[in-house]
Amino acid sequence: MKEEKVAINRQTIRRLMRGLAIFMKSPVGGKAKLLAAGLLFLMLCINGMNVLNSYVGRYFMSAIESRDSDGFVRYAWMYVGVFAGSTLVAVYFRFAEERLGLLWRDWLTHRTAGLYIDQRIYLHLEEDGAITNPDQRMTEDVRQLTTTTLSLLLMILNGTVTALSFSGVLWAISPSLFMVAVAYAIAGSALTILLGRPLIRLNYKQADREADFRSELIRVRENADGIALTGNESRARARLMTRVDGLVLNFRRIISVNRNLNFFTTGYNYMIQLIPVLIVAPIFIRHGVEFGVIGQSTMAFAALLGAFSLIVTQFQAISAYASVIARLNEYVEASEKAADRNTASCIGCETISDHFAYGNLTLRSTGEDGAVILKDLNVSFLPGKRVFVHGPNHAARYALFRASAGLYYAGKGTIVRPPADKLAFLTEQPYIPTSTLRELLLPPGADGEITNEAILDILEEVGLGPAVTKHDGFEAPRNWHDVLSLEEQQLMALARAVLARPDYAFFDHLDSALSDSQQKRILQLMAGRGITCVSFGDGQPDPSCHDAALELHEDGSWTWTELR
Repeated sequence: MKEEKVAINRQTIRRLMRGLAIFMKSPVGGKAKLLAAGLLFLMLCINGMNVLNSYVGRYFMSAIESRDSDGFVRYAWMYVGVFAGSTLVAVYFRFAEERLGLLWRDWLTHRTAGLYIDQRIYLHLEEDGAITNPDQRMTEDVRQLTTTTLSLLLMILNGTVTALSFSGVLWAISPSLFMVAVAYAIAGSALTILLGRPLIRLNYKQADREADFRSELIRVRENADGIALTGNESRARARLMTRVDGLVLNFRRIISVNRNLNFFTTGYNYMIQLIPVLIVAPIFIRHGVEFGVIGQSTMAFAALLGAFSLIVTQFQAISAYASVIARLNEYVEASEKAADRNTASCIGCETISDHFAYGNLTLRSTGEDGAVILKDLNVSFLPGKRVFVHGPNHAARYALFRASAGLYYAGKGTIVRPPADKLAFLTEQPYIPTSTLRELLLPPGADGEITNEAILDILEEVGLGPAVTKHDGFEAPRNWHDVLSLEEQQLMALARAVLARPDYAFFDHLDSALSDSQQKRILQLMAGRGITCVSFGDGQPDPSCHDAALELHEDGSWTWTELR
C-alpha cells in the first residue's frame, strides 16, 4: 500500500460487519447482546431526561422572569432531581460501554493472536515483508478498533434518537429554526470533510512512524552488547534520530491540518450558541413566546446540531479511526494470504511411517524472479543413515531445510515424511524461551511421562548437567539467554530433541556453536536412541560422523555420495 493512499472500500466495511457478526455469535455473544440491550435502554433514558430537562429549564427560567417564587423553588427541585437521574443513567451508560468494549477487545485479541500462531501467520508475514509492524496492529489498532467502533456506533444511535427527540421540540418553537439547524449542519459537515481529509493519510503514517521508533529502540536493547563492543553507538543514535525526525515531521503536518480545521470547527460551535437566540429573541420581544423558550431553544438547537454534526465535532477521531480500519484491513488481507500460504507451504507432503524422501523436488526462490535453486531432487533418507547436506548453494540448503519442515511454498514435487510428532528440527539460533527447565524441555503432552531425574540424565549426556544444576531451573523460570552461552543453548535444544523421541532430527549448522568432538558425541547419542540425523552445514562431510552426503551446486543440480 502506498503512503499517499489510505482507502476504505466496501470490502473493508464488509469485513468489519462480518467481524461484528462473528463476535455476536461467539461464546461471549450472549453477554455482549445483554450489554448492548442495556446500552440502548440507557440511551433512551438519557434522551428522555434531556427532553424533560429542556422543559424544566424552560419553566424554571419563565418562573424567574415572572418573579414566581413558588414556581422557582418547585422547578429548582425538579432541576436537581433531573440532574441526579441523568447523572446516574450517564454513569451506568459509560460503565456498560466500557465493559462491552473490553469484552469485544478480549475476544478479538484472543482470536487474532490465536490465528497468528496457529496458522503461522507470523512466519509468512515475516517472509513477505508485505506489512509493517503487525504487532502494533494486533495491540494498539485492535484496541482502538473496539473502543472507537463502539463509541461511534453509540454516537450515531444517540444522534438519531436525539434528532427524533428534539426535532419536534424545535419545530414547535419555530419551523424556520429547525430548517436553519439542518442547513447549518449539512454545510458544516461538508466543509469539515474538505478541510480535514488529509488527516486520514497522516494518522495512518503517524502510527507507522511511532511503531518504527519503538522497533528501533527494541533492536538497540536486544543488541546492546554488540553495539557497545563494536563502538556503533553513533550509527545506532543516527537511526534512532532518523525515526524521531520522521514521526515529528509527520506530526507537525497533523498539527497544521488540525489548526486549519479548528479555525472552522471552533467558530462553528460558537455560532450554535448565538443562532437560536437571534431567531427566537425577536419572537419573544413581540410577545410571541415566554422568556424560558429562549433557553429551551438554545438547548434544543445545540442538541439537534450535535446529532446532525457528528462529522464536524468528531472528525479528528473519525480520521484516526479511518486510518486504524485501513491498517487492520491491510493486516487481514496479508493474514489471509499468509494463512493460504501456510496451507500450501508443505510441498506435495505425504505422510508415511518408515522413511523420509524427496520425489522430483524442485525449489524456487521466493523473490519476484522465482529462479530455480534446486532441480529434480530424488533422495531418500533411510532410517539409521546419517546424512550431511552441504555445498556452495546456500539458498538451496536454506530452502530445503525449511521445505523438509513444511515451511516452504515455492516449488513442486513431493516430500514423503513421517508424522510431524516423529520429526525434530533444530535451527542455527535455538529457540530457548523464558521458562522453567521442565517447561522448556518437555514435548507437548508429555508432562506426566518424564521425570526430573530422566531430564537430568539427558542433560548430563549432552554435557549440560553442571550448568543447569547451578541455576536451579526446575523450580523457577529463567531467562536462559542470559544464563547460558550460545553453545549451551544449542545443547539445551538438542536435549529437548532427544526427549521428544523423534524418528528423524534435522540440524541446521550444528557446527556453528559446537566443536567436532561435541558433534560426534551428539550424533552418537542420537544414533544410540534410534534417531536418524540429517545435518545441514558449510563444511565437508566427515565419514566418521556421516554415512552419506548430499551436495547442492550453484546451478541447482545435486550430487549424492555414499561415504561408507
